[in-house]
Amino acid sequence: MITASLVKELRDKTGAGMMDCKKALTETNGDIEKAIDWLRERGISKAAKKADRIAAEGLCNVVTYGNEAYIYEVNSETDFVAKNDQFVELLNNIGQALIDSHANTIEDALEAKIGNETVSDALVALTAKIGEKISLRRVVRVTKQDDEVFGVYKHMGGRIAVLNVLKGEDAVLAEDICMHIAAMNPRYMREDQIPQDVLEHERTILTQEALNENAEAAKPKPENIIVKMVEGRINKFKKDICLVDQIYVKNSDITVGQELKNNGSDIVTFVRFEVGEGMEKRANDFAAEVAAQLEEFK
Repeated sequence: MITASLVKELRDKTGAGMMDCKKALTETNGDIEKAIDWLRERGISKAAKKADRIAAEGLCNVVTYGNEAYIYEVNSETDFVAKNDQFVELLNNIGQALIDSHANTIEDALEAKIGNETVSDALVALTAKIGEKISLRRVVRVTKQDDEVFGVYKHMGGRIAVLNVLKGEDAVLAEDICMHIAAMNPRYMREDQIPQDVLEHERTILTQEALNENAEAAKPKPENIIVKMVEGRINKFKKDICLVDQIYVKNSDITVGQELKNNGSDIVTFVRFEVGEGMEKRANDFAAEVAAQLEEFK
């Protein structure tokens, strides 16, 4: 009898999907070592060996259904693989799995079903098939009220993806604000959302910068002027990183906040994903990797 614990043990040792592990154990009458060989012979267990690779390429995507939406990122090791039809198919299948399962966390998402297998199994299976680590890096679930609207925008096919919620029903405005967010990358919606430690860190840097400039000036400014200079720069910093205070990319005469007000709307929330942000990039590019592999056969 092939037990769940036996399947789990094989999965832990090989990194293969649950269905593959169950089939391998069935084919080998429950013999773990033979099952490992069975998986290796079919190129399935090699996925486990790629678990420590850096997957900093890929695509982001957004799916919506009714008052529920998801923005998520699926990573690969190279941009080349991210353009693969199988990768794109999995990306889209994950979106449908998220909607179907109403997942709230990355753990929920990995257990969501694509047909008869979990998202986790599908990732491992494609990793084995393509030969690169494929991973679901992050997922954010966003909901809205009936009197609100989702905005969605993807840049370069999903290198950047933005999801927002606006008051009202103006879907065109919501998309336009998403495009602005993609271009200008605001960190917060409003000034009152900026953490105090972020402001203090910036103030320390700007103060030292102003002091250095003053030390090199032909006619140094008094201390009270330096303080005012720093506060002016802090105010500019806050406007640069807050969405509603940024100059609107489609009309440089107004801010995003003014554009929203002019249209009788306001922003409720937004999420912006950019592929690989905050991750260590691979040291070698794809061409260098190919060259390295060819060198091995000389």
